[in-house]
Amino acid sequence: MSRTWFADERHAEVLRLLTVDRRVESARLAQRFDVSAESVRKDLALLEERGLLRRVHGGAVPCEPSRAEPPVADRDVRLAQKSSIARRALRFVPDGGSLLLDAGSTTLRLAEMLPTDRGLVVYTNSWPVGGALHERGIEVVALGGRIRPATMASVGLLTGQALATVNVDVAFLGTNALSFDRGLTTPDADEADVKHQMLAAASQRVFLVDSSKFGRVSHARHATLDDVDVLITDAEATAAHRKRLRTAGVTVEVADR
Repeated sequence: MSRTWFADERHAEVLRLLTVDRRVESARLAQRFDVSAESVRKDLALLEERGLLRRVHGGAVPCEPSRAEPPVADRDVRLAQKSSIARRALRFVPDGGSLLLDAGSTTLRLAEMLPTDRGLVVYTNSWPVGGALHERGIEVVALGGRIRPATMASVGLLTGQALATVNVDVAFLGTNALSFDRGLTTPDADEADVKHQMLAAASQRVFLVDSSKFGRVSHARHATLDDVDVLITDAEATAAHRKRLRTAGVTVEVADR
C-alpha cells in the first residue's frame, strides 16, 4: 500500500528534488505522490506564487532571484501589455494635481501618455521619465541623487532628502517582482530604499505591474501588499492571482489590450 503524502510533505519533496536535479516533471510527481495531475498543478502553482520555483511546460525549474537588470534601452519587452497598463492608469490622474513617477519602463509609457492640458506637476527620480515629461511641456521636478546606470534612476541620500519634503496626490510605482509571501522586490537595495520612501509621499499609491512579474522574488523588498492601494495589471494575470490580491485588500484593475 502506497503512503499518503500530505500537502506540506509534497511541497518539501518538490523543493528537495529541484535542489538535486534542477528540474521536476509533473507526470513523475503525480506518480511519485500517487495524486492527480490537477493536484500536482496546484502544488506547483502555490510554490510559484511563493517565489520558490518557476513553472515551465511539463513541470518546474528553480526560481533563481533576479540578479541582473536589463539596460534601459532593452526594456521594451511586453510593450503592448505595459502600454495598456499605462492607458488604464490615466483614469487615476487628477486635474491640476501632483504626481510622483517611479523609474521603470511602464511608468515611462505613462509619462509619454499623460495629458498636457491638466496643469499637472510631476516629481520623478527617473531621467528618462523626466526627459519625456519635459519634451511634452509638462512641469517636472527632478529628484536629485546618484544616477544608477542600469535604470537611470536617482538613488541615495540626496534622493531621500528630496522625497522627505514631497507630498503628492498620486504615486505611480513599478516593481521587478511580486510574491504573495515576500512582497514587492527589486534587485538593487538603494533603489528599493527610494521606492519605499516614495510610499510616504503620496496620498494614493498605484502600482503598475505586468503579469510576468507575479510569482517572482528579487533581492530587496520595497513594499508589501498592505502598501498597495491600487494594482493595475494586464489581462494575462491569472484569476487566482487577482483573487489573492483582492483578498489582501488591494483594488485590482485589469487593463484591456
